[in-house]
Amino acid sequence: MENEFNRYYIRIRTILGIAPKTIHEELATALGPDVPAYRTVAKWAERFREGREEVNDEPRSGRPVSELTDENIELVRQVIDNDPYSTYDDIIAETSLSHGTIERIIHDCLKMKKVSPRWVPHQLTAEQKQERVKLCRENLAKFRAGSWRLCDIITGDEVWIYHRQIGRKVTNKSWIGEGESPRTMVRRRRFEPKNLFSIFFNSNGPVLIHCVNEGETIDHNYYIENCLKPVVKEIWKQRRSNGTKGIKLLHDNGLPHRHSDVINYLTEEGIIIMPHPPYSPDLAPCDYWLNDYIKRNLTDQPDEKSLARAVSKIIKDIPEEEFKKTFDKLLERMELCINNHGDYFEHLMK
Repeated sequence: MENEFNRYYIRIRTILGIAPKTIHEELATALGPDVPAYRTVAKWAERFREGREEVNDEPRSGRPVSELTDENIELVRQVIDNDPYSTYDDIIAETSLSHGTIERIIHDCLKMKKVSPRWVPHQLTAEQKQERVKLCRENLAKFRAGSWRLCDIITGDEVWIYHRQIGRKVTNKSWIGEGESPRTMVRRRRFEPKNLFSIFFNSNGPVLIHCVNEGETIDHNYYIENCLKPVVKEIWKQRRSNGTKGIKLLHDNGLPHRHSDVINYLTEEGIIIMPHPPYSPDLAPCDYWLNDYIKRNLTDQPDEKSLARAVSKIIKDIPEEEFKKTFDKLLERMELCINNHGDYFEHLMK
């Protein structure tokens, strides 16, 4: 009867010339969270303006509209299996069941909910998934056997950082009063100022924070001279007795990183390249932690020099314990990759 009472109210207010929006606001004041959707109010107001007098639903033909029968549950399941993106209206059209019945079947019987798609970096092929599993197993076995240690890993990558920060959409939500307009956020223009950084760190903290000069690009020669050589120098500074002995470098498969000159240089320095599967930012500490951490904590910067100082300060202020935790998580992520058969796994992380 509740629906009928609401429709009587909508009918009387519509006859008096009240707009659907106002009617919905009045119902919301009276009913609180039980208020019907604005779309429903507007739909019934339109029917009453067109001359309808009945407030009851018209009888439907076909199967019962309010029965939670096994047949109806299976019917809804089939519609969703055929089209996971189907809307309530689509399911109603396919089944002739009522909105309420479909809602109860989906939530109470099928235990389903509609969520946004999960974004992934790349559509992995079967071979790429197998490669991810293979390398994770091999790397994990070395850590478990004790032949490799997390404290011997140095990882690094390049990242573009803008001078103006806009944050993620969810972090820009703000409270507004009744009748106030939402605050605005200007999108980035295509050529907004940004700088490329090459950052390396280990479980003790940063090893290299290098800002690439404007107009420069990182090819294999630049990578060796301006990134790897300073990293090696810093390793010797930190480990005077052992130097590069036992050091493993984890970087991705970018063109400069896998150039033969780079491989030869690292081999000459006694540094082992830790195998890293292609299209795997979820297995690279820079991608799954540091880059995002920097951008979350960075404020707007007027120029390249101030940006470089700000980025350097953020990284150097990170407690050593956080760097250690990041490498512990690397092992956890390898496990998840294996257990998820090589597919992306970040939705499984607690």
